Amino acid sequence: MIVQRVVLNSRPGKNGNPVAENFRVEEVNLPDNINEGQVLVRTLYLSVDPYMRCRMNEDTGTDYITPWQLSQVVDGGGIGIIEESKHKNFTKGDFVIYFYWPWQTKVILDGNSLEKIGHIMGCSRVVGICGTHEKCLFLTSELGFDAAINYKKENVAEQLRELCPAGVDVYFDNVGGDISDTVISQMNQSSHIILCGQISQYNKDVPYPPPLPPAVEAIRKERNITRERFLVLNYKDKFESGILQLSQWFKEGKLKIKETMINGLENMGAAFQSMMTGGNTGKQIVCISEETSL
Repeated sequence: MIVQRVVLNSRPGKNGNPVAENFRVEEVNLPDNINEGQVLVRTLYLSVDPYMRCRMNEDTGTDYITPWQLSQVVDGGGIGIIEESKHKNFTKGDFVIYFYWPWQTKVILDGNSLEKIGHIMGCSRVVGICGTHEKCLFLTSELGFDAAINYKKENVAEQLRELCPAGVDVYFDNVGGDISDTVISQMNQSSHIILCGQISQYNKDVPYPPPLPPAVEAIRKERNITRERFLVLNYKDKFESGILQLSQWFKEGKLKIKETMINGLENMGAAFQSMMTGGNTGKQIVCISEETSL
């Protein structure tokens, strides 16, 4: 069986910007038969995410994710539909998810690795920071944010003082760099930083998490601000209950979803490059196959 896959064609370098040409599409043969415990799955959707930039380096700088290898298939989060199963827990037509999904049109996977898809938390004021007017409008008009700051057009420090006059209690940090330094400087005593990502630092050869500038670190310590890493792989036991809760909030209209969709396995590299430069609004997804019937 001949399928298409995406492999790592070259590395951008620790201080370089990734480009679509770092990836290439090629054809590969899959076995015509699967073994006991395996499933043959057709890929429906693949995810591209900022953390993947670290996997483009020879050393990811972490102990919980491994680097992609040159000329080897790339992997990440994916969703697919089972076309053939020799695993007792899965049948033809099941939809499954996997964190290490190969970027291929079809894959043979170990069934034991798969899972079937089966102002909410009380913040008094929610303010978002993003890079375009359209994204700011989406946050306030669709997602229910109280306000949004366009960091490319506005003075973040001044806007935070105006929009959060009582200071900041919780900061969900996905960016790092100057923006995070500005936010931390206006955080309250015993407040919390949820360190989820540092996309502004991923094209630089720095440790993860990147150390704060001395003046900002001094503020953090003086005000007893926690800065805890959020590692999704530490919560595998909560994936199923988390999906159920998120689904319920979505059905109730409490949770809004926004995605930027690109079609075609051949566009994985372009999607990754766009995501790393802010071209997406919401989750960047690549549609590999829209056909869900068998």
